[in-house]
Amino acid sequence: MCGLQSIRAFSRIRQPTDAGRAPYRPSHPGPHLTTRRLLLGLALVATTLFLGGGMLGAFAAFITYPKLPSLEVLTDYRPKLPLRILADDGKLIGEFGEERRSVVRFKDVPKPLVHAILAAEDERFYQHGGIDYAGVLRAMLANFVAGETKQGASTITMQVAKNFFLSSERTLTRKFNEALLSYKIESNLSKDQILELYINQIYLGQRSYGFAAAARTYFGKDLKQLTIAETAMLAGLPKAPSTGNPIANPKRARSRMNYVLERMHALGHITDAQLDAARAQPINVRVARLAAGESADYVAEMVRREMVERYGEATYNSGITVHTTIFSAHQAAAQAALRRGLMDYDARHGYRGPTRTVRLPELPDMAEKTADEALQDDLPVGGLQPAIVLAASPRELKVRTRLGETLTLGAEAITMAKAWLGDKPPAGQRLARGAEVWLKPPEGDKGSWVLAQLPLAEAALVAIDPYDGAIRALAGGFDATRNQFNHVTQAWRQPGSSFKPFIYSAALEKGYTPATIVEDAPLHFDASVTGSDAWSPQNYDGNFDGPLRLRVALAKSKNMVAIRVLQAITPLYAQQWITRFGFDAQRNPPYLSLALGSGSVTPMQMVEAYAVLANGGYRVRPYLVKKVLDSKGRLLAETRPVQVGAGAEQVIDARNAWLMTSLLKDVVRAGTATKALSLGRSDIAGKTGTTNDNVDAWFAGYTTRLAAVSWIGHDQPRSLGAKETGGVAALPIWIDYMKTALRTIPDKQLAQPEGIAEAFINPVTGQFATQGLMEYFYSEDLPGAETSAEPVETALPH
Repeated sequence: MCGLQSIRAFSRIRQPTDAGRAPYRPSHPGPHLTTRRLLLGLALVATTLFLGGGMLGAFAAFITYPKLPSLEVLTDYRPKLPLRILADDGKLIGEFGEERRSVVRFKDVPKPLVHAILAAEDERFYQHGGIDYAGVLRAMLANFVAGETKQGASTITMQVAKNFFLSSERTLTRKFNEALLSYKIESNLSKDQILELYINQIYLGQRSYGFAAAARTYFGKDLKQLTIAETAMLAGLPKAPSTGNPIANPKRARSRMNYVLERMHALGHITDAQLDAARAQPINVRVARLAAGESADYVAEMVRREMVERYGEATYNSGITVHTTIFSAHQAAAQAALRRGLMDYDARHGYRGPTRTVRLPELPDMAEKTADEALQDDLPVGGLQPAIVLAASPRELKVRTRLGETLTLGAEAITMAKAWLGDKPPAGQRLARGAEVWLKPPEGDKGSWVLAQLPLAEAALVAIDPYDGAIRALAGGFDATRNQFNHVTQAWRQPGSSFKPFIYSAALEKGYTPATIVEDAPLHFDASVTGSDAWSPQNYDGNFDGPLRLRVALAKSKNMVAIRVLQAITPLYAQQWITRFGFDAQRNPPYLSLALGSGSVTPMQMVEAYAVLANGGYRVRPYLVKKVLDSKGRLLAETRPVQVGAGAEQVIDARNAWLMTSLLKDVVRAGTATKALSLGRSDIAGKTGTTNDNVDAWFAGYTTRLAAVSWIGHDQPRSLGAKETGGVAALPIWIDYMKTALRTIPDKQLAQPEGIAEAFINPVTGQFATQGLMEYFYSEDLPGAETSAEPVETALPH
């Protein structure tokens, strides 16, 4: 009762009056008060955490900052610089090192490249202080919406910090140090200096570091030569340099290029018209390796080996630059001529079929994707591009190239494989859907793609200046990526009839003259003479022409005459004589077969030997390196070659060299090398060469200012084919090269030395006559007089 009254009393006390008392409110909190208190509490906790985190971060920064690496590596930037090999005209023809790199100053970087890099990597680079907080928030939002990591927030400064000082591990510690380093870099370097470091240091795939190196690797160009599309493609590479570059993945590289172009357009760096043009531009990635620099792989390897012998492993990272004797235009022409010659030879012997077959899905899109994947590891070889057949008919082939293009080859482009098309060929000999084939790219603006195949044979071509031995062009094979064996310097082959001039040169010193008569008739040597098996040599044409003058016999490449000459002067004398030209005596044993080139020589030895005839009798040594410079441009080494008239040794009489040149001009004018007349010159001398069973085919020729040798054969010696002689297989390569090489060389005859006399001869007997054919002799070798002249029907005019 008392309790109830107390409660009532309490209630009366708490009740408000009408005089403005506050309304009654319950003692427990309501929902609004709970929310406010919760928000207030969370704000307090967040503030505490923020302040605590900030204090902790500041403390960590205070402890870590002094321990950050010195920026000396940035302020005194000394990157690893590769060995660079240059042609005589300064063009880059080779580069070796752990890193391909060329350092460029920021002032030399084209503005479109700067715009592309900033559009792709850090558009607010010139506004932020090393960390782009707006970019961080934008990336967080984009990643949250996408549900995965789509964007990063690393600035260019942060990438410089990581590339120079930090690892690639994904940890908070590394990110924290990266941020601190970015502040340190921004405090010590200007924005342009930071961007210059980035442009030179960033990895862009294919061992290329920096944009200048990447421009040469992918496009064979300097930075200033890049188009907007090429610039955008390079700017897109840092995201995935190894797997997204245009060689490893052309499709992905182009997709990234389009993204960069769109960003450049959005930022106002390119116009609508420039955007459309760049998107439509075909990207010619330098994988065909036909540029002047990439045609010199064998040359570059020769120089690399020489530099490593001199300077050891420092060769690869100390910035050595080697200037060579190579003429870049000559080199490109030599490699192109060699490849055309090999492919022409290969085409004469028929199509061998696809290299493999890939199973393609029926759906076109899936088929193209499967083809693209199948071709990823098949790099171009010798300028030829791999492709997969999507559809085949007797009249055309539809193919997918490694560059992601779909091409249609018409009837003329697939002539080589005509017998492999349609339903008539057996299943195993049919060019059908899924077959991998090789394509020859267009030559010139009006050319078209043509079906081809990788040749089985190999070839070599080398050219030197006869007056000092400077190597002007050297092509050691079809493609160094397929076969690194340098056939110019390493291939020891039989020279065949191209060796005959040196036997004839020896004969001139033994009293023979161009008018000497020698019998072209069958010969037989039994085992007691040869020391092994009996030998019955033959002329290459199977004919015997009876008595011939030496001039005629050499022009017609008569084997019987050459053997009889060697027999008369003795093989031992000839063996000793040929060493004057640079041949190895031990590799050319003193047997009668030496007259037919049965010894062993290299193409380099052959061009050195022919240079003796071209320059009037002087021995010059082929050389490749002109000078070597260090990274500062200081001279480390220089070649000072002996020259004709300036230290070169005279190894044969000038009259001997002049008479041999006269004889070898007739080989071109009316002998086995008449195809060379297509060059329209009067100063060309040379000799074809073909060995037994057509295993090796040669042509060695020269003018007074350029000597060159071409060779073709198989690495494992076997016949090239019944009709594949030096004049058919090797001479066209030589002519193709000389079309370019002789453009700037005047038509000039070798000066006639003193001691050469002219006299009329009977062209049949070779004897002196009062009229008939004019011939040249050593003055002391004039023949005796003959009063009557015989008919000249069989004469080879001089």
